[in-house]
Amino acid sequence: MPKILIIDDERSIRYTLKEILEYENYTVDEAEDGERGLELLQKSKYDVVLCDIKMPKMDGMEVLERATILVPDTPFIMISAHGTIDTAVEATKKGAYDFLVKPPDLNRLLVSVRNALDKASLVTETKTLKKKISKTYEMVGSSPALSKVKAAVAKVAPTDARVLITGPNGAGKELVARSLHEQSNRASGPLVEVNCAAIPSELIESELFGHEKGSFTSAVKQRIGKFEQANGGTLFLDEIGDMSLSAQAKVLRALQEHKITRVGGDKDITVDVRVVAATNKNLLEEIEAKNFREDLYHRLSVILIHVPPLNERREDIPDLVNKFLQDVARDYGNKPKRITPEALTYLQGLDWRGNVRELRNVVERLVIMSEDTITEEDARLYAK
Repeated sequence: MPKILIIDDERSIRYTLKEILEYENYTVDEAEDGERGLELLQKSKYDVVLCDIKMPKMDGMEVLERATILVPDTPFIMISAHGTIDTAVEATKKGAYDFLVKPPDLNRLLVSVRNALDKASLVTETKTLKKKISKTYEMVGSSPALSKVKAAVAKVAPTDARVLITGPNGAGKELVARSLHEQSNRASGPLVEVNCAAIPSELIESELFGHEKGSFTSAVKQRIGKFEQANGGTLFLDEIGDMSLSAQAKVLRALQEHKITRVGGDKDITVDVRVVAATNKNLLEEIEAKNFREDLYHRLSVILIHVPPLNERREDIPDLVNKFLQDVARDYGNKPKRITPEALTYLQGLDWRGNVRELRNVVERLVIMSEDTITEEDARLYAK
């Protein structure tokens, strides 16, 4: 049952609120002043706090300020007999979820409590999902080759320097981009990914910069491009070596001037975006072949991070396999399967041309085709 704390110096108000909330099957604790309220907040976890503003010893605003440090995710509903718009605005600015006037309307109170509980539940769920996503995309392994990549990410991430990630398909370039974003000062902002190879050349400019209504036949409404969507965060341009030369010129301008123009528009739009790019191509060779702009290459490659193929870090395979066993079991809702040391040794000796992506597929196949324990015989049968 949700647990609610009432902080109010008036015994009659506490009694009334408690009776109403307990009738609705909430568990309720009381505090007669701000100091006692903060003590209870440190001892127990509450889903919602109802807090009076005018109290002796410590007023409700001070309780709210201290509580946002102690229990930042706990919603506060402030209550006052002297409610004004200014007081409500001040309480909201300090982090209050809602503001009610004494004596509170019963229906208004219950709706506010339910909404606050929903918000707290969403915050918790979001944090859990973020942790799961972060674990799903973590760089697994402790080989010297991968440790070098991790060290580079840790050093570069807190800066706003542009990064060019190179390496073969399936090696984990996207994981490096995600790590750069998550460890950066922009982590609270969006991470927007664009696969340049998957978008037709005639649509790439609209995808990146957006378009105005009527700018071309199918432009039936205005579209916000990826640069604008990533404002305040990170834009990850995957497979940038496949981008058309005309789109490259516009990306170059965006990097130089921090401005973009939508297709069919004439207004400059300022954007604050950190660009991280990746490619499986040798861009220096592409420059020689006139397929890639040299000036854009130098703009993108302030920092170069090379992700080695799996064949160059075979010592990471056991850790990767165990992670994938956990991931597959979670996806299928099953208990993770075991794998014998002999099977792992066999997998380490194979040629992984598809890199980590291929290994992930093989592990899933082994989970499906094997019994509770994956043996060397299973690996020989199903790994290739």
